Amino acid sequence: MTASSPTILALDFDGVICDGLIEYFEVAWRTYSEIWSSANDTPPDDLALRFYRLRPVIETGWEMPVLIKALIDGIPDENILHQWASIAPQLLLDDKLQAREIAAKLDQQRDEWITTDLGGWLSLHRFYPGVVEKIKLTLESGVKLYIVTTKEGRFVQQLLQQEGVNLPPEAIFGKEVKRPKYEILGELIQLAGDQLVSLWFVEDRLKTLQLVQQQADLENVKLFLADWGYNTQAEREAAQNDPRIQLLSLSHFAKDFSAWLSLIRNL
Repeated sequence: MTASSPTILALDFDGVICDGLIEYFEVAWRTYSEIWSSANDTPPDDLALRFYRLRPVIETGWEMPVLIKALIDGIPDENILHQWASIAPQLLLDDKLQAREIAAKLDQQRDEWITTDLGGWLSLHRFYPGVVEKIKLTLESGVKLYIVTTKEGRFVQQLLQQEGVNLPPEAIFGKEVKRPKYEILGELIQLAGDQLVSLWFVEDRLKTLQLVQQQADLENVKLFLADWGYNTQAEREAAQNDPRIQLLSLSHFAKDFSAWLSLIRNL
């Protein structure tokens, strides 16, 4: 039997709540220019569009300037799409760089941008239609809502506040917690104590949902792949063929949870 609505709703941020592609590219370009000393302040004309198309390969922020490095170096888009897991670490190795130092520079670029031009930074983020309204309705309904993301929590909080959503810091699990998402989901269930917990998780990365599937203690978590997020057609098709993962559209996300239930097989 499936609960008619979740007691806990966990949402990814980038690619589920907010589309930050324009900001990603801009901050990635700035970071790339700092690390690799680009003499050209202006990126090539087609670079942003190629970056947007390849965004699904990126798991954490440090990879964004590395993706630009790969494109500038002439690595074909198809190779990046299918071999990114080996290409990214090789690029770091070639230049004797570490992921954490790139991540630190990326966060510093963001912090400086926010400090000097908050309005400009905020303006480059677009919340997906209907998502903020759904979040507000969910909070009003008494469902416990958490953000589980690889983005820095302080950036998430800043963007949500701009939209009138004031989540307490303890409801946002960002990159700073340094734990995989499946561990955080397990903690949320434990925090609920002895209550009958129904946790639903919406994510736009298929690999992340597959990792949740592998955890024996999370077998009752309902998993949804956001089809409007940063994923590929092949990943969406794989989700459709997986009995445990439901492919969720943006129009369904905005509806009552009862509409989500219509997607869940084997009720």
